[in-house]
Amino acid sequence: MLNTKSVLAASLCAATLVAPVAQAADLKVGYVDTQRIFRNAPSAIKAAKEIEAEFSKRDQELQRMAKQLQGMQENMEKNAVTMSETERRNKEREFSELSREFQRKQREFREDLNLRQNEANAAIIEKANRAIKQIADSEKFDLILQDVVWVSPKLDITDKVVKALSDGK
Repeated sequence: MLNTKSVLAASLCAATLVAPVAQAADLKVGYVDTQRIFRNAPSAIKAAKEIEAEFSKRDQELQRMAKQLQGMQENMEKNAVTMSETERRNKEREFSELSREFQRKQREFREDLNLRQNEANAAIIEKANRAIKQIADSEKFDLILQDVVWVSPKLDITDKVVKALSDGK
């Protein structure tokens, strides 16, 4: 025979377990793919084109220097037998100096490019976060996640964020 206390305790445990499930059913969750925002948002595409234009001249200069170094190395290898010792040393020194300058410029280029890309990405993320907040408020989301390993496509609101960024929000 079950006593009243046992039935009451079992009912209380069941209610405690069911309540969070019922509340979770009312939870509205969304997901945003940040990488897709960087690929598809008009402001991200515009920023990428601006950065490319800004750094294209320096990139072309580095490519020119790389070809010059390659030409110098091929010339030294081809003419090594016919060069005098002094001439060979001068060419090696000239090659080394140009190589160091190339490496320095290449390192500065990468650092400047990374800094500029990080600045642009930060601005895009700031705009995206504002758009996400507006969508969350207007559509009554309880939770919006970013950059998770996997999420069901039905929770993905990235296209709404990209559209909001397209509309200038």
